[in-house]
Amino acid sequence: MNKVLLVTGGSRGIGASTALLAAAQGWTVAVNYTANSLAADEVVRQIRSTGGHAIAVQADVADEAQVLRMYEHIDAKLGRLQGLVNNAGVVDVSARLDEMDVARWKRMFDINVIGSLICAREAVRRMSTRYGGDGGSIVNVSSAAARLGSPGQYVDYASAKGAIDAFTLGLAKEVAGEGVRVNAVRPGLIDTDIHASGGLPNRVKDLQHLVPMQRGGTADEVAQSIVWLLSDAASYTTMSLIDVSGGR
Repeated sequence: MNKVLLVTGGSRGIGASTALLAAAQGWTVAVNYTANSLAADEVVRQIRSTGGHAIAVQADVADEAQVLRMYEHIDAKLGRLQGLVNNAGVVDVSARLDEMDVARWKRMFDINVIGSLICAREAVRRMSTRYGGDGGSIVNVSSAAARLGSPGQYVDYASAKGAIDAFTLGLAKEVAGEGVRVNAVRPGLIDTDIHASGGLPNRVKDLQHLVPMQRGGTADEVAQSIVWLLSDAASYTTMSLIDVSGGR
């Protein structure tokens, strides 16, 4: 059976590692990107070079119309979806709450929360037995920040990821009887370029002493947990929040 997976924010970091690992385990992957088509095309090229199947699909997940077009394209090109990884997300520059403006908060929640809700809604409409689907798995990428709060840096990001945790728990219960499993991973200090986008390119090195394992994690280590949750090996696992944080 052809297993179709959508990975949002799949052109870099955790998303790219997840797309590559999932493809190696037999998934046909739709690699979503917002603007960097070259990076998404490179992930697709790597998947195809080892005999896998993948396409790149553009959409800003915060834009409902773009998400709907993306899903229609996946439906037409790949068939019915069985997996979704809600990975697309952003941080902003390090700041205290009293230094932030509403425009920053709206961007943060539009992409990190609303985007995940839209993508999950469309996935449920395709996976759920209520809509004639065969079931499936949704994995939301949260963050250890949801537990830690990220004071003095990203309390808005931490708040958005806290919302993702609550969303994961509620949706899991909502669709558990319809063949759809919903879980989340909460990465800790992971060595990806998201830190540079927030103005802290050395964040992993600077903070790794706070991690009990005394190092940052890799995108591949997070991808292992995500792909396991997608798989039949996790068939009785839903409503779980899995920390991949080195003990922090």
